[in-house]
Amino acid sequence: MNQQINTQSILDAVRKAGDLFLQDYKLNSIPTTKNEFFRQLEAIDERCMSVLKTGLNDKFPDIPWNTINEFDNNGQKRPLPLPEYWICDAMDGAIQYLQHIPGWTINLAMIRNEEVYFSVIYDPLSNEIFWAQKGSGAFMNGRHISPVVKSDAEIMVAAFEYGHQESADREFNQQQGAAVTGLLNQFGVVRNYGPHGLQLAYVGCGRIDVFYQLGLDTFNWLAGILIASEAGAEILNTKGDVWKWGDESLLVSAPGVAKRLFPVN
Repeated sequence: MNQQINTQSILDAVRKAGDLFLQDYKLNSIPTTKNEFFRQLEAIDERCMSVLKTGLNDKFPDIPWNTINEFDNNGQKRPLPLPEYWICDAMDGAIQYLQHIPGWTINLAMIRNEEVYFSVIYDPLSNEIFWAQKGSGAFMNGRHISPVVKSDAEIMVAAFEYGHQESADREFNQQQGAAVTGLLNQFGVVRNYGPHGLQLAYVGCGRIDVFYQLGLDTFNWLAGILIASEAGAEILNTKGDVWKWGDESLLVSAPGVAKRLFPVN
C-alpha cells in the first residue's frame, strides 16, 4: 500500500541538506584535476544522501532509494518496477558549487506507480523551496505558482540546456547549434543558467518562458517536470509531442509558447 505523504517532513529534510551545504559554500578548494573534481562530487553526493536518509527513512521506512547512476543512459529510459521509490539529484548544479558560483539546488522526487508523484527543489542561496504533489498544484515557499503568459516574444526568456553525459559527437553538437539558432530566431532572450530542475521550476513560476534540451537527462528533469506541470506549464519533447519517461529531449514552456518552435504545415 502506498504511504500517505507527510509534506512537511520531506520539505524539512531537503531544506536541512541544502542548508548544510550553504554553511560550507565557497570553503572548498576549487578542483584543478579531474581526480579531485570527481572526489569532491562524490563527497557531495555521500553527504547529501546521508542527511536525506537520516531525515526520511524513519518516516518512510518502506520507500527504497533509486540505485541507478545518472550517467547510466539505459537506466534513465524507464522507471524501476517498484510501487514507489525516491530519486535524489544530490546536488543539481554541483559544478557551480565547486566553482564558488550560484546556481545549485537539492532535488528530490518520489516515484509512485512509475510516475513522479511528489517532488521538491530547494535553492538555499535564495531561500526558495519549490514543491508539487500530483494533482495538487505547485508551490514556492507555501504560495501557489503558475507560468506567466506574455504576448511579445521579444521579452520572452528561453533557457537552453545540454546533458553532461553526452559524448562529443559531431552530429549531435551540430544539432545543438541548430537548436540554439532556432531559439535565437524566436525569442528575445536566450540564456543557459545551470541547474536543470530549477529552470523548470522557474518556468512554473514565470521567471523563464521556455526550457529546451536535447539529449537524455531524465534524472535531472523529473523533480522539475512535476513542479512545472502542476503549475500549468506545457511538458513536451522537442518534436512537439507530450513528454514521456525515456524521451531524449525536453521542451517545457508557458502555455502556448512552445508552438512558436514548430512551423505550421
